[in-house]
Amino acid sequence: MRLSTKGRYAVMAMADLARRQDEPCRAVALAEIANRQEISLSYLEQLFARLRRKGLVQSARGPGGGYRLARTAAETSIAEIVLAVDEPLRATRCSAQGKGCMLKGERCLTHDLWEDLGRKIEDYLASVSLADVIAGRLRANRQAA
Repeated sequence: MRLSTKGRYAVMAMADLARRQDEPCRAVALAEIANRQEISLSYLEQLFARLRRKGLVQSARGPGGGYRLARTAAETSIAEIVLAVDEPLRATRCSAQGKGCMLKGERCLTHDLWEDLGRKIEDYLASVSLADVIAGRLRANRQAA
């Protein structure tokens, strides 16, 4: 399964935002994130509108305005971010309405394999917080410790 740029860029931008949450009373401008992460500002604006609607970020207007995390980095999972920007975590090619991927609407022989993989990816991303990402503590590293 390949994650699209929407999900990847949203996670990159949120990780950048989380790294700057220690700076007291300062919202982070999207232009700063766009510059540091080399992401189009207009694309980030679209993503952050979705993240704000889902309650993952808060916006501050005016001079010194920008965005802050709505919750701590430890309370924000990567799966929430990806799902907030409308990225389904599915590895099958079947439709979301339950119709199979074959011409007659049947499921392919490997459907259960890909469906299980999609669940494992979603479970993994749900187990990783923004705090884990910015601290370099990913699941595989945590299990080895």
